Amino acid sequence: MVFSASRRRHNSYTLAPLILISVNVLLFLTFFVWPAIIGLAYSFTSYTGVGDAPWVGLENYQELIGDADFYAALWRTLIYTACVVPLMFVMSLGIAYLLVSPYAKGKPVARVIFFLPWLISPIIAGVIWRWLFGENFGLVNFVITELGGDPVSWQSNGDLSLMIVVIVATWAGTAFNMLLFIAALKNVPVSYYEAADLDGANAWQKFRKITLPAIAPTSFIVMLLSTLHAMKEYTYFVAVNDGGPGTENNLIVQYIYETGFKRAQIGYASAASFVLLLILVIVAVLQLIASRRKGS
Repeated sequence: MVFSASRRRHNSYTLAPLILISVNVLLFLTFFVWPAIIGLAYSFTSYTGVGDAPWVGLENYQELIGDADFYAALWRTLIYTACVVPLMFVMSLGIAYLLVSPYAKGKPVARVIFFLPWLISPIIAGVIWRWLFGENFGLVNFVITELGGDPVSWQSNGDLSLMIVVIVATWAGTAFNMLLFIAALKNVPVSYYEAADLDGANAWQKFRKITLPAIAPTSFIVMLLSTLHAMKEYTYFVAVNDGGPGTENNLIVQYIYETGFKRAQIGYASAASFVLLLILVIVAVLQLIASRRKGS
């Protein structure tokens, strides 16, 4: 009887993880692997979304090499990523550092306020900022004109339009990274700071010599996730200015969407998607190599 009960417990401990893992594996295969296989197959065809999918081999990829619109979207994506990732990193780390400071007041309320953007739908957040920076109806231009100034071309100027989306993405994305940094900062041993105080280190020296090295793994994760997310950004551009003015701020994902669904070039858009996937893999590998070298 004892052996039988022990065997039942052993089986339950073995089966439970397998069941939980199998559900996740099934979802991953259904919603990621299988669509990726279909997309890769379509990238070698001239499929339009209906009917047959004629095989064209590498023709889509060859055409993509000479596509100026693809390069323009990719370049704008790189500019956007180079702007939003460092800004989001500094903002989230700075706020987290203030929130774990023993001198800060009202921490629970501040955490809720800073975390609110994460709870808002990206579409809703984009619409809110669109009403703020609308060129003809926005609150900001209304205030400027009431103060006697000229309205600013927030949407008809491509650089200003991009800047607004960078601000929106930073505002919305800081919350999650802030939580990661708060957890990392709380795990830094207090004894390190006490020893630094005995040596007469100032606040900047403690931050540079103790805090930054201690939170390096979290910093790597934040940089990696932020970079990958920024290079796939789509929602904020559509909600704030629809990639405008014109197509000047169309990022690579928006280019893929419009090519595939508005121009009915599913095969060509699939080829562009796999080029983007290759770029993201390269970025992730380079960041991983840089992180390991720095850690060693």
